[in-house]
Amino acid sequence: MVSEAEIVRSVGALDEIDGQIVRLLSADARIPNATLAATVGIAASTCLARVRSLVARGVIRGFHADISPRALGLGLEALISINIRVGARQAIAAFSEEMRELPEVVQVFFLGGSEDFVVHVATRDSDHLRQFVVNNLSAHTSVASTRTSLMFEHHQNLRD
Repeated sequence: MVSEAEIVRSVGALDEIDGQIVRLLSADARIPNATLAATVGIAASTCLARVRSLVARGVIRGFHADISPRALGLGLEALISINIRVGARQAIAAFSEEMRELPEVVQVFFLGGSEDFVVHVATRDSDHLRQFVVNNLSAHTSVASTRTSLMFEHHQNLRD
């Protein structure tokens, strides 16, 4: 979680109350509006209007449930580094969209640096992971190379 000062500084158009709202929602997106309003010291109707404005301006991009892949029978997670062929650079947007549509894909990162993409996947087991790489990456005409790293643990860094 980012601090109020970082939020206000990075977006610029946020005042202190908006910064507090964003900080509180990033810690708990399910906080009731009445509690959120009371915590930041404004009326519930004002708070709701501010949250809607933050969403409309793209400051808040969404509200998400963090689902455990393991609870869904997906016991193996991996990060796959992908390099796109030099001649396929014009297909980067299409490749990114293709990856996001695959059911095994949890997150897609488009990078600057030695790799073009890192794709976070969740699969049933190593056979399913192998199938995913062979069918969706090794056989893909835009992919030059891949490197797969298994994830043993994943922790989000939530700071107050």
